[in-house]
Amino acid sequence: MQYNTRHHHVWVARITKIVQYVCQRATGTVYHMTSGELSIYGLIPARCGSKRVPDKNIRRLNHHPLMAYAIRSAIDSGIFDSVIVSTDSEAYADIARHYGAEVPFLRPTELAGDKSPDIQWIEHLLSSLKDDGRAPDCFSILRPTSPFRQADTIQRAWSQFQATEGIDSLRAVEPCGQHPGKMWSINGPLMSPILPYALDGTPWHSNQYAALPEIYVQNASLEIAWSRVVLDGGSIAGNVIAPFLTHGSEGVDVNAEADWWYAEYLVENEKAELPNISILPYTESP
Repeated sequence: MQYNTRHHHVWVARITKIVQYVCQRATGTVYHMTSGELSIYGLIPARCGSKRVPDKNIRRLNHHPLMAYAIRSAIDSGIFDSVIVSTDSEAYADIARHYGAEVPFLRPTELAGDKSPDIQWIEHLLSSLKDDGRAPDCFSILRPTSPFRQADTIQRAWSQFQATEGIDSLRAVEPCGQHPGKMWSINGPLMSPILPYALDGTPWHSNQYAALPEIYVQNASLEIAWSRVVLDGGSIAGNVIAPFLTHGSEGVDVNAEADWWYAEYLVENEKAELPNISILPYTESP
């Protein structure tokens, strides 16, 4: 009988989940195991056309390419049936596979521009998986630019997603540093507040920060959603969205040179911890 390799990686991932579950039971650190219930894929976007920081997704941070931390934290979380990197570069795909991710095909060039919305590549990927008979119930977007996201960050988010009824998705957020109540829109010689609200008759822009309601901003740490939200609704988030509050450096986003300096500072001064990677750093084949 001919061996069918099409779903080989899926079964390997499921066996890995079972082994991790047994090990976690032995150490008393079990998270909710969903094998046989909901399936979820980790999706890591890594196009090669970054302009602000060229090749940021494979730029080295503490010896490893940036995308390696997203891949390994996803795999080590133990919740995913498959971890897939979506890239338009064969060189990036080779790096992704080195760290254990699947790259079933390259992303079409027309879906990999700097202005291409996420819905395009996610819809293309999930539709292709559905055509292949392996669309997951849920998916999580894990961007490489959030290198301090840990395996337990992902586990926490997945547990919260499953425990929250009636939602379309969950998105990582953190308290915003610059309150939108003090932001303005300039129209010719005049300006007006973005949020024209008042507190006891005093406009938000004229109140102390401590008096203003706490506002949250999304970060790049992670998103989780039902696949139907994309395939049936044409959205990556839907309309009913739960907040996932990140802690400490979990939401640090590396997208500009100043962000790199900050990330390196955090690592060098032990202010933040990168996910552990036991695999040798990637090196190009001669």
